[in-house]
Amino acid sequence: MSTEFPTRPEALSEPAHFAIVASEYNRAYVDGLVRFATDELGTIAPQVKLSVVRVPGSFEIPIAVQALARSQKLDAILAFGLIFDGETLHASLIATAVTQALSSISLDASVPVLHEVIVVKNEDQAKARCLSPGINRGTEAARAAVRIVRTLRQIQKGG
Repeated sequence: MSTEFPTRPEALSEPAHFAIVASEYNRAYVDGLVRFATDELGTIAPQVKLSVVRVPGSFEIPIAVQALARSQKLDAILAFGLIFDGETLHASLIATAVTQALSSISLDASVPVLHEVIVVKNEDQAKARCLSPGINRGTEAARAAVRIVRTLRQIQKGG
């Protein structure tokens, strides 16, 4: 696990519309991602309009992300889920399918999709990434979302 954590970007001063798609499975951990992302966005994107959509599990995240990307004018979508790696290949299959789908949706819709569907081996890893402020992936996704939105806006303006 990397201990490098992106610094907080300069606040986004223009309005933006973001959505979070969050799994209900392993909800205590996923709620931590949502909470940390929401708090960080409140600081670094104070004018953001934020919608939160819940889906049953991580495998259902891409279909909701796709529906949002097609039906709303969003600047970014944050995808949050947590998968425990077990003794079978199930976790790996889910994680691979979700990763490929989210990447495809992002490129097809030209909407940044911040992928924080995390695979962990144990509770300690889940707590560190979802509930602790040190390396919280919700905070990281919020920061990355603001950075990519700013970058894309600069590109669209020709600079």
